[in-house]
Amino acid sequence: MEEMNILDKKSLSMSILMTPSMANFRGRVHGGDIMKLMDQVAYACAARYCGKYAVTLSVDSITFKQPIAVGNLVTFNASVNYTGTSSLEIGIKVIAEDVYNHSNTHTNSAYFTMVCVDEEGKPAKVPEFIPQTDEEKRRHKNAIKRKEVRMELANKQM
Repeated sequence: MEEMNILDKKSLSMSILMTPSMANFRGRVHGGDIMKLMDQVAYACAARYCGKYAVTLSVDSITFKQPIAVGNLVTFNASVNYTGTSSLEIGIKVIAEDVYNHSNTHTNSAYFTMVCVDEEGKPAKVPEFIPQTDEEKRRHKNAIKRKEVRMELANKQM
C-alpha cells in the first residue's frame, strides 16, 4: 500500500446521510448532532495530519445559516488552515445536499483549534503547514488573523 505524504493529508471530506434519529422537535436535524459530527471531522483531519491523537481546544462560533432536513446527504469539508507548535486550525464547511433535486446548500462553517498530543497526553509537535495554492494562502492568512483575535481576547479576560 502506498503511503500518503503530508500534502495529501491536509484535507478530508466526510459525507453522512441525515436520519430521523437526528431530528429535533421541528423535524430538522438537531444542531447538536451537526456540532458533534463537526468535532469528529476536525479530530480526523487533525489526527491524520499530525499522525497523533488530537483534542479539541476551542471552536470559533458556529452559525447555522440554513436548516438541514432529514434525508439530506451532508458533507463536511475539512482542511488544515494553520499550524503552530502543537496546535492547528481546522476549517470545516458543511454542505447539505437534497438527493432528490440535487441542490446543495452551504449550511454552516466553523474553525476548530486542535492540539496534537503524544502517548502521555502531552502536547506534541505538529508538522508545519506551508500553504501552496492561492486558496490555502488566503485561508492561512485569515487563520493568523483569527489566532491574533483569540489571543487578544484571552489577554483581555485575564
